Amino acid sequence: MRSTVVETPVGPLTLEAGDAGVRAVWFGERAPAPDAPRGEHPLLTAARRQLGEYFAGERRAFDLPLDVRDGTPFQRSVWLALADIPYGETTTYGEHARRLGRPAAVRAVGAANGRNPLPVVLPCHRVIGASGALTGFGGGLPTKRALLDLERGVRPLG
Repeated sequence: MRSTVVETPVGPLTLEAGDAGVRAVWFGERAPAPDAPRGEHPLLTAARRQLGEYFAGERRAFDLPLDVRDGTPFQRSVWLALADIPYGETTTYGEHARRLGRPAAVRAVGAANGRNPLPVVLPCHRVIGASGALTGFGGGLPTKRALLDLERGVRPLG
């Protein structure tokens, strides 16, 4: 597992990747494990480039190989389905649960979104409350608002 820190308009993001895919995007800086290999990894290079394009308003979807092995099968299904939410649009937790064929699992879908290891890349910021209110986000609600504003063309970041 290798990691790198990328400076973005919403603050630093720590990226982790291994040979199977990108495994995590963390808000803020995280120290690598003491025994982690040093040096660049092609997936980290690709992730850094794609995130730069996203924040510049030039990329609407990521095409990185992802490694979400640490989640349960249900969590993985919730996370991977986030990629189906169109750029610049939002959906509710209830609608996300319905799209997964689990309409009664709204709270479980919300909990899984809260554990999304790949925010921004798997856009959990596009999921909002039934009333239209912004709700929990690992990067904080101001970051969630900034990402949604970027995607809606309200204001550029940076």
